[in-house]
Amino acid sequence: MEKGDKTSRRTVLVVDDEPDLVKLLAFNLEKEGYIVHVASSGADAVAAALQSPPDLMILDVMLPELDGLEVCRRLRAFEQTASIPILMLSARREELDKVLGLEMGADDYVVKPFSVRELVARVRAMLRRQERLLGSVPEQDPALISGDLALYPERHQAFVRNTPCSLTLKEFSLLHLLMANAGKVMTREILLEKVWGYEADIDTRTVDVHIRFLRQKIEEDPAVPVYIETVRGVGYRFAKRG
Repeated sequence: MEKGDKTSRRTVLVVDDEPDLVKLLAFNLEKEGYIVHVASSGADAVAAALQSPPDLMILDVMLPELDGLEVCRRLRAFEQTASIPILMLSARREELDKVLGLEMGADDYVVKPFSVRELVARVRAMLRRQERLLGSVPEQDPALISGDLALYPERHQAFVRNTPCSLTLKEFSLLHLLMANAGKVMTREILLEKVWGYEADIDTRTVDVHIRFLRQKIEEDPAVPVYIETVRGVGYRFAKRG
């Protein structure tokens, strides 16, 4: 990698209490040109991120002092760390753990044991997406309104029946993309590429989990959605309401 490449200036904070895994991840990430910082506890992770916010965080769920879920929740509460992409690691396979991680503000998750190559690919994609967002010129987007739902892209606000709706960064981006393309079928691959920056060969169910969260927040009856429709075997479509 050439000196001065943008990737070489990107910092990744790896948070895990398994020394061998930390060394493995640090070695592979540094090979890609990233600057790697490490923390072995939840408290250290919060302190390190607040002192010098990384470009991305790899965060294990099971940590001493503060677990990864609480770390994620705390970092999302501070302005300087609220938008850090967080890739959560979990040795547990239960769906509940994945859901809780995403609900606390993680952008995606990887279940241990995992392919280091795939994890590095996800890091690369998430940072590329973040770089595009940071480098983009804000557009004068008008409010997106459909039925009782209103989205204000520039203000990063959403309202349901005139009541503020609290959305995570990824939920907001996903809803914005769906509403901006109302009536069009958006495949999971397109959503992953546009919202997460992932390539088509990365396998994750994070889109489905985020859609479930969105429905719980914007639909009157999430079991019978009127805004976000499932197109079986393809993806999702936002149904414009008068």
